[in-house]
Amino acid sequence: MRLRDLALAVLVAAVWGANFVAIKIGLDDLSPLLLNALRFALAAVPAVFIVGRPVVAWRWVIAIGLSLGVVKFSLLFAGMAAGMPAGLSSLVLQTQAIFTVIFAAILLRERPVRLQIAGLTVAAVGLGLVAWRLGPERPPLAFALVLAAAAAWGLSNVGIRRAAPGDMLNFIVWVSAVAAPVLLGLSLAVDGPAADLAAIRSMSWRSVAALLFISGLATLWGWAVWGALIRRHGATTVAPFSMLVPFFGIASAALVLGEPVHVTDVIGGALVVGGVLAGALAVPSGSRASRAGSAASGRPMSGRPVSGRTPS
Repeated sequence: MRLRDLALAVLVAAVWGANFVAIKIGLDDLSPLLLNALRFALAAVPAVFIVGRPVVAWRWVIAIGLSLGVVKFSLLFAGMAAGMPAGLSSLVLQTQAIFTVIFAAILLRERPVRLQIAGLTVAAVGLGLVAWRLGPERPPLAFALVLAAAAAWGLSNVGIRRAAPGDMLNFIVWVSAVAAPVLLGLSLAVDGPAADLAAIRSMSWRSVAALLFISGLATLWGWAVWGALIRRHGATTVAPFSMLVPFFGIASAALVLGEPVHVTDVIGGALVVGGVLAGALAVPSGSRASRAGSAASGRPMSGRPVSGRTPS
């Protein structure tokens, strides 16, 4: 990989890590459902008129729009609104790899290899170490919501693997177009039209900037660059850079939001990221088991042109 592309891969990981800080800032003025709805609306329009028709069947666009856009991100935003720190949220979401392997085994009858199981076991131990400090600064309910978001992401990964979109940016834009109206309807039903309108009118410049960052940089720009890198170098080369996201997430949250970083978080985070990465790299490319491993790490199957992990 050339130095320019290497820098771009790291920059995308940095943007996706900082995205958790942007989400936390956006939640200061907007409810989780409304922030999620506006995020996907801005990601979909006007991009939906530029990227062309969906590259996969509508049933997959709708299924992933609901499971990923509506369920996963709503749970994530709700967990962060309930008190889960931004940096730790970026880390806990990596457990999607564990859930992906479980769902792939149940739904697709794909058996993970031993080294993959070992790696994900290490990741689970790391998650337990992070959960050890649950308390007032990281409420158990908030932690459970983010963990549930990781489970929804794992289920979505299996669906994305079956859909096998050839152009992931096109796919994400259409998924956004499906998710946005559903989320807006939920926000109007749960929060109420008056509350939503009042929240939008009273948005601070920080929340507006955060929303533009989430929808423009993290979603559209991030996926455009990530997809181009995968087309140029292959998923096996590019996908491991996604493991940098929690490090950038924790670092940016500490610098911008002043979130404390404990020794147990550092050790647990290293175990989570190391276990996920080891589990992903343990599966031989092209093997039957590698299909589950590809979904677990956010990579596409061997031979698929464009895919990757879904940004938060």
